[in-house]
Amino acid sequence: MSSATMQLTAEEERMARGDHGDVIKEAISYQIEVGNFFGAEKFAPVANAHFMGDIEVSGDNGLQFLRRLRAQNAKCVIDTTNNARCMDFAQAQSLCQDAQEMEKEREIVEILESMRVVRVDTCINYQTHYRPSFGEHLAWGDTGTVIAANSIFGARSNFEAGFSSLAAGFTGRTPAYGFHLDACRRGTIAVKLEAQPQDVADWGVLGKLVGHPNQDYFAVPVFEGVKKRPSTDDLKHLGCSLASYGSMAMYHMVGITPEAPTAQAAFAGNVPEKTMTITANDLEEVYRSYKYLDGAENVVVFSGPQLSIFEMRRLAELFQGRKVAKGIHAFLTTNGSVLANARALGYAQTLEQAGVTILEGVCFYLLQGLTRIRQENQWTNLVSNAAKIVNTITAHRFNTVLRRTSQCVDIACTGELQ
Repeated sequence: MSSATMQLTAEEERMARGDHGDVIKEAISYQIEVGNFFGAEKFAPVANAHFMGDIEVSGDNGLQFLRRLRAQNAKCVIDTTNNARCMDFAQAQSLCQDAQEMEKEREIVEILESMRVVRVDTCINYQTHYRPSFGEHLAWGDTGTVIAANSIFGARSNFEAGFSSLAAGFTGRTPAYGFHLDACRRGTIAVKLEAQPQDVADWGVLGKLVGHPNQDYFAVPVFEGVKKRPSTDDLKHLGCSLASYGSMAMYHMVGITPEAPTAQAAFAGNVPEKTMTITANDLEEVYRSYKYLDGAENVVVFSGPQLSIFEMRRLAELFQGRKVAKGIHAFLTTNGSVLANARALGYAQTLEQAGVTILEGVCFYLLQGLTRIRQENQWTNLVSNAAKIVNTITAHRFNTVLRRTSQCVDIACTGELQ
Protein backbone atom coordinates (compact mmCIF):
# COMPACT_ATOMS: atom_id res chain seq x y z
CA MET A 1 0.00 0.00 0.00
CA SER A 2 1.24 3.51 -0.77
CA SER A 3 -0.02 7.08 -0.65
CA ALA A 4 -0.71 9.34 -3.60
CA THR A 5 2.32 11.56 -3.08
CA MET A 6 4.17 10.63 0.12
CA GLN A 7 7.01 8.17 -0.01
CA LEU A 8 6.54 5.62 2.79
CA THR A 9 9.18 3.42 4.35
CA ALA A 10 8.54 -0.30 4.64
CA GLU A 11 7.57 0.18 8.30
CA GLU A 12 5.14 2.96 7.39
CA GLU A 13 3.62 0.72 4.72
CA ARG A 14 3.02 -1.91 7.41
CA MET A 15 1.39 0.69 9.65
CA ALA A 16 -0.90 1.82 6.83
CA ARG A 17 -1.89 -1.80 6.07
CA GLY A 18 -2.95 -2.33 9.66
CA ASP A 19 -0.18 -4.76 10.61
CA HIS A 20 0.25 -2.88 13.93
CA GLY A 21 -3.44 -2.60 14.71
CA ASP A 22 -6.37 -0.33 13.94
CA VAL A 23 -5.21 2.61 16.06
CA ILE A 24 -1.90 2.90 14.24
CA LYS A 25 -3.60 2.39 10.90
CA GLU A 26 -6.09 5.18 11.60
CA ALA A 27 -3.38 7.48 12.91
CA ILE A 28 -0.98 7.13 10.00
CA SER A 29 -3.82 7.22 7.45
CA TYR A 30 -4.83 10.56 8.89
CA GLN A 31 -1.21 11.74 8.81
CA ILE A 32 -0.90 10.69 5.17
CA GLU A 33 -3.96 12.82 4.35
CA VAL A 34 -2.42 15.77 6.15
CA GLY A 35 0.90 15.21 4.40
CA ASN A 36 -0.72 14.96 0.99
CA PHE A 37 -2.68 18.17 1.61
CA PHE A 38 0.49 20.08 2.44
CA GLY A 39 2.61 18.42 -0.23
CA ALA A 40 4.89 16.51 2.14
CA GLU A 41 7.16 14.03 0.41
CA LYS A 42 7.86 11.89 3.44
CA PHE A 43 7.56 11.58 7.21
CA ALA A 44 9.99 12.95 9.78
CA PRO A 45 10.81 10.96 12.93
CA VAL A 46 9.37 12.70 16.00
CA ALA A 47 11.18 12.86 19.34
CA ASN A 48 8.33 14.33 21.42
CA ALA A 49 4.63 15.15 21.04
CA HIS A 50 2.59 17.71 22.98
CA PHE A 51 -1.19 17.30 22.90
CA MET A 52 -3.88 19.96 23.36
CA GLY A 53 -7.01 18.32 24.67
CA ASP A 54 -9.41 19.39 27.42
CA ILE A 55 -13.19 19.39 27.59
CA GLU A 56 -13.43 23.09 26.68
CA VAL A 57 -11.39 22.56 23.50
CA SER A 58 -12.46 19.00 22.65
CA GLY A 59 -16.13 19.13 23.54
CA ASP A 60 -18.31 16.05 23.83
CA ASN A 61 -17.35 14.79 20.37
CA GLY A 62 -13.69 14.93 21.30
CA LEU A 63 -14.39 13.07 24.53
CA GLN A 64 -16.23 10.34 22.60
CA PHE A 65 -13.25 10.06 20.26
CA LEU A 66 -10.85 9.65 23.18
CA ARG A 67 -13.14 7.05 24.73
CA ARG A 68 -12.98 5.04 21.51
CA LEU A 69 -9.19 5.24 21.46
CA ARG A 70 -9.03 4.00 25.06
CA ALA A 71 -11.35 1.11 24.20
CA GLN A 72 -8.92 0.20 21.41
CA ASN A 73 -6.05 0.20 23.93
CA ALA A 74 -4.26 3.08 22.20
CA LYS A 75 -0.75 3.78 23.52
CA CYS A 76 1.80 6.48 22.71
CA VAL A 77 5.12 5.04 21.57
CA ILE A 78 7.12 8.24 22.07
CA ASP A 79 7.24 10.66 24.99
CA THR A 80 3.99 12.64 24.84
CA THR A 81 2.77 15.38 27.18
CA ASN A 82 -0.41 17.41 27.48
CA ASN A 83 -1.08 21.13 27.37
CA ALA A 84 -2.80 23.26 30.01
CA ARG A 85 -6.26 22.16 31.14
CA CYS A 86 -9.44 24.22 31.45
CA MET A 87 -9.93 23.46 35.17
CA ASP A 88 -7.92 23.50 38.36
CA PHE A 89 -9.91 20.85 40.20
CA ALA A 90 -9.06 22.39 43.56
CA GLN A 91 -10.45 25.78 42.47
CA ALA A 92 -13.26 24.75 40.10
CA GLN A 93 -15.99 24.92 42.74
CA SER A 94 -14.94 28.35 44.00
CA LEU A 95 -15.01 29.60 40.40
CA CYS A 96 -18.48 28.04 40.00
CA GLN A 97 -17.40 25.94 37.04
CA ASP A 98 -19.84 23.35 35.78
CA ALA A 99 -19.79 20.13 37.84
CA GLN A 100 -20.71 17.91 34.90
CA GLU A 101 -17.96 19.43 32.75
CA MET A 102 -15.53 18.88 35.62
CA GLU A 103 -16.33 15.15 35.60
CA LYS A 104 -15.71 15.07 31.87
CA GLU A 105 -12.39 16.85 32.36
CA ARG A 106 -11.41 14.27 34.99
CA GLU A 107 -12.28 11.51 32.54
CA ILE A 108 -10.08 13.09 29.84
CA VAL A 109 -7.21 13.15 32.34
CA GLU A 110 -7.73 9.44 33.07
CA ILE A 111 -7.91 8.55 29.37
CA LEU A 112 -4.71 10.42 28.54
CA GLU A 113 -2.87 8.71 31.37
CA SER A 114 -4.10 5.32 30.12
CA MET A 115 -2.59 6.14 26.71
CA ARG A 116 0.85 6.84 28.23
CA VAL A 117 0.50 10.62 27.93
CA VAL A 118 2.55 12.20 30.71
CA ARG A 119 0.15 14.67 32.30
CA VAL A 120 2.09 17.89 32.84
CA ASP A 121 -0.82 20.31 32.26
CA THR A 122 1.37 23.06 30.88
CA CYS A 123 1.94 25.41 27.97
CA ILE A 124 5.56 25.96 29.07
CA ASN A 125 6.73 22.36 28.76
CA TYR A 126 9.97 23.64 27.22
CA GLN A 127 10.77 25.56 30.43
CA THR A 128 9.94 22.77 32.85
CA HIS A 129 9.72 19.29 31.34
CA TYR A 130 11.24 18.86 27.89
CA ARG A 131 14.03 20.99 26.48
CA PRO A 132 14.13 20.41 22.73
CA SER A 133 17.42 19.68 21.02
CA PHE A 134 18.63 21.60 18.01
CA GLY A 135 17.30 20.12 14.78
CA GLU A 136 15.04 17.47 16.30
CA HIS A 137 11.50 17.04 15.00
CA LEU A 138 8.52 17.54 17.30
CA ALA A 139 4.73 17.35 17.02
CA TRP A 140 3.51 20.07 19.36
CA GLY A 141 0.01 21.48 19.45
CA ASP A 142 0.04 24.72 21.44
CA THR A 143 1.10 27.72 19.35
CA GLY A 144 3.25 29.22 22.11
CA THR A 145 5.17 25.99 22.55
CA VAL A 146 5.73 25.60 18.82
CA ILE A 147 7.17 29.06 18.23
CA ALA A 148 9.43 28.59 21.26
CA ALA A 149 10.67 25.23 19.95
CA ASN A 150 11.38 26.56 16.48
CA SER A 151 12.89 29.87 17.53
CA ILE A 152 14.58 29.54 20.92
CA PHE A 153 15.83 25.97 20.52
CA GLY A 154 16.10 25.40 16.78
CA ALA A 155 13.89 22.31 16.96
CA ARG A 156 11.24 21.73 14.28
CA SER A 157 7.48 21.64 14.59
CA ASN A 158 4.34 22.91 12.91
CA PHE A 159 1.18 23.93 14.74
CA GLU A 160 -0.31 20.44 15.16
CA ALA A 161 -4.06 20.06 15.64
CA GLY A 162 -5.30 17.84 18.48
CA PHE A 163 -5.38 14.51 16.68
CA SER A 164 -2.29 15.39 14.64
CA SER A 165 -0.09 15.59 17.72
CA LEU A 166 -1.72 12.54 19.28
CA ALA A 167 -1.31 10.59 16.03
CA ALA A 168 2.39 11.45 16.13
CA GLY A 169 2.47 10.05 19.65
CA PHE A 170 1.04 6.79 18.31
CA THR A 171 3.24 6.50 15.19
CA GLY A 172 6.43 8.31 16.20
CA ARG A 173 6.46 10.42 13.06
CA THR A 174 4.82 13.44 11.43
CA PRO A 175 4.53 14.67 7.82
CA ALA A 176 7.66 16.63 6.84
CA TYR A 177 6.28 19.94 5.58
CA GLY A 178 6.35 23.54 6.75
CA PHE A 179 8.80 24.25 9.57
CA HIS A 180 10.27 20.77 9.40
CA LEU A 181 11.95 21.94 6.17
CA ASP A 182 14.86 24.37 5.80
CA ALA A 183 13.07 26.46 3.16
CA CYS A 184 10.31 27.58 5.53
CA ARG A 185 12.69 28.58 8.31
CA ARG A 186 14.41 31.40 6.45
CA GLY A 187 13.67 34.96 7.49
CA THR A 188 11.15 37.00 5.50
CA ILE A 189 10.73 40.26 7.49
CA ALA A 190 13.56 42.48 8.77
CA VAL A 191 12.80 44.15 12.11
CA LYS A 192 15.21 46.87 13.26
CA LEU A 193 14.97 47.51 16.99
CA GLU A 194 15.60 51.02 18.21
CA ALA A 195 13.48 50.27 21.28
CA GLN A 196 15.05 48.15 24.01
CA PRO A 197 12.32 46.17 25.82
CA GLN A 198 12.73 46.04 29.59
CA ASP A 199 9.72 43.99 30.74
CA VAL A 200 8.03 40.84 29.49
CA ALA A 201 5.08 43.06 28.54
CA ASP A 202 7.38 45.10 26.29
CA TRP A 203 8.38 41.93 24.46
CA GLY A 204 4.70 41.11 24.05
CA VAL A 205 4.05 44.58 22.64
CA LEU A 206 6.89 44.00 20.18
CA GLY A 207 5.18 40.78 19.10
CA LYS A 208 1.92 42.64 18.54
CA LEU A 209 3.60 45.40 16.52
CA VAL A 210 5.21 42.85 14.21
CA GLY A 211 2.55 40.14 14.21
CA HIS A 212 -0.69 42.10 13.78
CA PRO A 213 0.14 43.79 10.44
CA ASN A 214 1.86 40.67 9.04
CA GLN A 215 -0.58 37.85 9.72
CA ASP A 216 1.00 34.94 7.90
CA TYR A 217 1.89 31.51 9.21
CA PHE A 218 4.96 31.36 6.98
CA ALA A 219 6.23 34.86 7.84
CA VAL A 220 9.49 34.68 9.80
CA PRO A 221 10.61 37.99 11.33
CA VAL A 222 14.30 38.61 11.95
CA PHE A 223 15.02 40.96 14.87
CA GLU A 224 18.22 43.01 14.85
CA GLY A 225 19.54 45.56 17.31
CA VAL A 226 18.97 43.83 20.65
CA LYS A 227 21.57 45.22 23.05
CA LYS A 228 20.70 43.30 26.22
CA ARG A 229 20.32 39.54 25.96
CA PRO A 230 16.66 38.69 26.63
CA SER A 231 15.70 36.04 29.17
CA THR A 232 13.82 32.88 28.24
CA ASP A 233 10.69 34.51 29.69
CA ASP A 234 11.21 37.55 27.45
CA LEU A 235 11.53 35.32 24.39
CA LYS A 236 8.52 33.29 25.57
CA HIS A 237 6.30 36.38 25.68
CA LEU A 238 7.58 37.60 22.32
CA GLY A 239 6.83 34.26 20.70
CA CYS A 240 3.38 33.88 22.26
CA SER A 241 2.47 37.36 21.06
CA LEU A 242 3.74 36.76 17.51
CA ALA A 243 1.76 33.53 17.38
CA SER A 244 -1.37 35.16 18.79
CA TYR A 245 -1.42 38.35 16.72
CA GLY A 246 0.31 37.08 13.60
CA SER A 247 -0.24 33.30 13.53
CA MET A 248 3.55 33.05 13.22
CA ALA A 249 5.43 29.88 14.11
CA MET A 250 9.03 31.11 14.10
CA TYR A 251 11.25 34.14 14.50
CA HIS A 252 15.00 34.80 14.51
CA MET A 253 16.95 37.19 16.74
CA VAL A 254 20.41 37.98 15.45
CA GLY A 255 23.10 36.85 17.84
CA ILE A 256 20.54 35.27 20.19
CA THR A 257 18.59 32.43 18.57
CA PRO A 258 20.54 29.43 17.26
CA GLU A 259 19.80 29.77 13.56
CA ALA A 260 20.66 33.47 13.45
CA PRO A 261 24.35 34.01 14.29
CA THR A 262 24.14 36.76 11.66
CA ALA A 263 21.33 38.41 9.72
CA GLN A 264 22.72 36.81 6.58
CA ALA A 265 22.40 33.36 8.13
CA ALA A 266 18.86 34.11 9.33
CA PHE A 267 17.62 35.13 5.88
CA ALA A 268 19.66 32.35 4.19
CA GLY A 269 19.45 33.94 0.76
CA ASN A 270 15.98 35.45 1.12
CA VAL A 271 15.51 39.12 0.32
CA PRO A 272 13.33 40.64 3.09
CA GLU A 273 9.78 41.15 1.91
CA LYS A 274 9.39 44.02 4.35
CA THR A 275 11.52 46.08 6.72
CA MET A 276 10.16 47.50 9.98
CA THR A 277 11.73 49.80 12.55
CA ILE A 278 10.37 49.68 16.12
CA THR A 279 11.02 52.66 18.39
CA ALA A 280 10.42 53.25 22.08
CA ASN A 281 7.53 55.54 21.14
CA ASP A 282 5.95 52.69 19.17
CA LEU A 283 5.88 50.61 22.36
CA GLU A 284 4.34 53.46 24.37
CA GLU A 285 1.70 54.07 21.71
CA VAL A 286 0.49 50.51 22.14
CA TYR A 287 0.14 50.94 25.90
CA ARG A 288 -1.69 54.24 25.38
CA SER A 289 -4.11 52.61 22.94
CA TYR A 290 -5.78 50.59 25.71
CA LYS A 291 -8.69 52.34 27.42
CA TYR A 292 -10.57 51.41 30.59
CA LEU A 293 -14.34 51.03 30.85
CA ASP A 294 -16.41 51.85 33.91
CA GLY A 295 -17.44 48.69 35.73
CA ALA A 296 -18.22 47.13 39.07
CA GLU A 297 -15.22 44.80 39.38
CA ASN A 298 -11.89 44.38 37.62
CA VAL A 299 -9.41 41.53 37.33
CA VAL A 300 -5.61 41.43 37.05
CA VAL A 301 -4.26 38.28 35.42
CA PHE A 302 -0.72 36.91 35.10
CA SER A 303 -1.23 34.09 32.59
CA GLY A 304 -1.08 33.20 28.92
CA PRO A 305 1.58 31.77 29.02
CA GLN A 306 1.92 30.10 32.41
CA LEU A 307 4.51 31.57 34.75
CA SER A 308 8.03 30.28 35.21
CA ILE A 309 9.66 30.05 38.63
CA PHE A 310 11.51 33.31 37.91
CA GLU A 311 8.26 35.10 37.11
CA MET A 312 6.80 33.72 40.33
CA ARG A 313 9.76 35.09 42.27
CA ARG A 314 9.44 38.53 40.73
CA LEU A 315 5.72 38.71 41.50
CA ALA A 316 6.34 37.57 45.07
CA GLU A 317 8.85 40.39 45.47
CA LEU A 318 6.42 42.94 44.02
CA PHE A 319 3.46 41.75 46.15
CA GLN A 320 5.53 41.36 49.34
CA GLY A 321 3.76 43.10 52.25
CA ARG A 322 0.87 44.29 50.07
CA LYS A 323 -2.79 43.29 49.65
CA VAL A 324 -5.06 43.05 46.64
CA ALA A 325 -7.50 45.96 46.79
CA LYS A 326 -11.25 45.75 47.17
CA GLY A 327 -12.93 45.57 43.77
CA ILE A 328 -9.92 43.80 42.24
CA HIS A 329 -9.42 40.08 41.70
CA ALA A 330 -5.89 38.87 40.97
CA PHE A 331 -5.00 35.53 39.40
CA LEU A 332 -1.89 33.80 38.18
CA THR A 333 -1.49 30.44 36.48
CA THR A 334 1.40 28.01 36.43
CA ASN A 335 2.01 24.27 36.28
CA GLY A 336 2.42 21.78 39.10
CA SER A 337 6.20 21.57 39.06
CA VAL A 338 6.68 25.35 39.15
CA LEU A 339 4.05 25.68 41.88
CA ALA A 340 5.72 22.99 43.97
CA ASN A 341 9.03 24.86 43.73
CA ALA A 342 7.31 28.17 44.45
CA ARG A 343 5.80 26.71 47.62
CA ALA A 344 9.14 25.27 48.72
CA LEU A 345 10.74 28.68 48.23
CA GLY A 346 7.91 30.63 49.87
CA TYR A 347 6.90 32.57 46.76
CA ALA A 348 3.44 31.03 46.57
CA GLN A 349 2.69 31.77 50.22
CA THR A 350 3.70 35.42 49.77
CA LEU A 351 1.39 35.76 46.79
CA GLU A 352 -1.53 34.04 48.50
CA GLN A 353 -1.09 36.20 51.62
CA ALA A 354 -1.40 39.20 49.35
CA GLY A 355 -4.72 37.86 48.04
CA VAL A 356 -3.57 36.45 44.70
CA THR A 357 -5.38 33.30 43.57
CA ILE A 358 -2.99 30.73 42.09
CA LEU A 359 -4.49 28.38 39.53
CA GLU A 360 -2.53 25.19 38.81
CA GLY A 361 -2.32 23.44 35.46
CA VAL A 362 -4.52 25.86 33.53
CA CYS A 363 -4.28 28.97 31.41
CA PHE A 364 -6.78 31.66 32.35
CA TYR A 365 -8.19 32.17 28.88
CA LEU A 366 -8.89 28.43 28.57
CA LEU A 367 -11.04 28.24 31.72
CA GLN A 368 -14.25 26.32 31.20
CA GLY A 369 -17.28 28.63 31.36
CA LEU A 370 -15.17 31.79 31.43
CA THR A 371 -17.84 34.01 29.88
CA ARG A 372 -20.31 32.99 32.57
CA ILE A 373 -17.65 33.43 35.28
CA ARG A 374 -17.00 36.95 33.99
CA GLN A 375 -20.70 37.79 34.00
CA GLU A 376 -21.36 36.40 37.47
CA ASN A 377 -18.42 38.35 38.94
CA GLN A 378 -19.30 41.49 36.96
CA TRP A 379 -15.73 41.73 35.73
CA THR A 380 -15.25 44.55 33.24
CA ASN A 381 -11.56 45.34 32.73
CA LEU A 382 -8.95 42.60 32.53
CA VAL A 383 -5.44 43.93 33.08
CA SER A 384 -2.42 41.78 32.23
CA ASN A 385 1.28 41.93 31.42
CA ALA A 386 0.80 39.18 28.79
CA ALA A 387 0.03 40.42 25.28
CA LYS A 388 -1.23 36.99 24.27
CA ILE A 389 -4.03 36.86 26.81
CA VAL A 390 -4.98 40.48 26.17
CA ASN A 391 -5.63 39.39 22.58
CA THR A 392 -7.16 35.93 22.94
CA ILE A 393 -9.47 36.56 25.88
CA THR A 394 -11.47 39.28 24.12
CA ALA A 395 -13.68 36.46 22.82
CA HIS A 396 -15.13 36.34 26.34
CA ARG A 397 -16.08 40.03 26.15
CA PHE A 398 -13.54 41.40 28.58
CA ASN A 399 -12.25 44.91 28.03
CA THR A 400 -8.54 44.14 28.04
CA VAL A 401 -5.67 46.42 29.02
CA LEU A 402 -1.97 45.63 28.62
CA ARG A 403 0.40 47.01 31.23
CA ARG A 404 3.94 46.32 32.43
CA THR A 405 4.38 43.86 35.30
CA SER A 406 4.98 46.38 38.09
CA GLN A 407 2.01 48.46 36.93
CA CYS A 408 -0.22 45.39 37.02
CA VAL A 409 0.81 44.76 40.64
CA ASP A 410 0.20 48.40 41.55
CA ILE A 411 -3.25 48.29 39.95
CA ALA A 412 -4.06 45.07 41.84
CA CYS A 413 -2.99 46.55 45.18
CA THR A 414 -4.29 50.12 44.86
CA GLY A 415 -7.42 49.52 42.82
CA GLU A 416 -6.45 52.51 40.69
CA LEU A 417 -6.64 51.81 36.98
CA GLN A 418 -3.43 53.38 35.71
